[in-house]
Amino acid sequence: MSESKIAVQKEGHVLLIGFDRADKRNALDVDMYWDIAYAYGRLNSDPDLRCGLLYAKGDHFSAGLDLVQWAPFFAEGKMPDMPEGTIDPFGLDEDNRLKKPLVMAVQGITYTFAIEFLLTADVRVAASDLRMGQIEVKRGIYPVGGATVRMFEEIGWGNAMRYILTGDEINAEEAYRLGLVQAITEPGKQFDKALEFAVKISKQAPLAVQAALKSARIARIQGAKAAIERFLPDLMPIMKSQDAAEGVQAFIERREANFKGC
Repeated sequence: MSESKIAVQKEGHVLLIGFDRADKRNALDVDMYWDIAYAYGRLNSDPDLRCGLLYAKGDHFSAGLDLVQWAPFFAEGKMPDMPEGTIDPFGLDEDNRLKKPLVMAVQGITYTFAIEFLLTADVRVAASDLRMGQIEVKRGIYPVGGATVRMFEEIGWGNAMRYILTGDEINAEEAYRLGLVQAITEPGKQFDKALEFAVKISKQAPLAVQAALKSARIARIQGAKAAIERFLPDLMPIMKSQDAAEGVQAFIERREANFKGC
């Protein structure tokens, strides 16, 4: 069995998931895709894990897909099968998406699928040397991992089409202006900043965090009316949780809450 090119490590309540193929600019092959899918499955199912952090080792997040491996799947009009216990990193199946928050740190070259992964993440941090490129059209194909669906929701139709149809790069400042990333750091500091966000999220009440994420996704996919209709019904069971009681008690005692996720 070949050594995994994805590093997975638990740190507190955060699961660190790192691309570890720097010698190939972290090009995503099929085994890496499955390893990430398994890591997402672990994050999703382990009650002690509250947030994920996706990052990459080396100077670049990723130069894109390893097309030699992916081309046969595309030619047959399908994605690699998802084994039991995995979650698709592209998040294309809304019924089987990661239910916990995901923070992402990017740097250097961040091409094709890497942007589509970023569009599934909830909070994103970029190094100042970021070079994002949705460059599939330069390779004779087009994005099929979610960019054509999600990017215009994030940055508007004209902005999305400008970058998807031309393959032009987006630097860190423009990504921040457009809202594709929420913070910019010096190169090498993006992981630390992303971890800061992930740890802060993991300290909040897990049931509440997941409910808030679910509500926002319902609004995005099904519309505001559907999300509003779920506000109170989805809040009721949370109000009976130990964490809800702890939140009130911590407020009264003017201290930081110690949430247990139950």
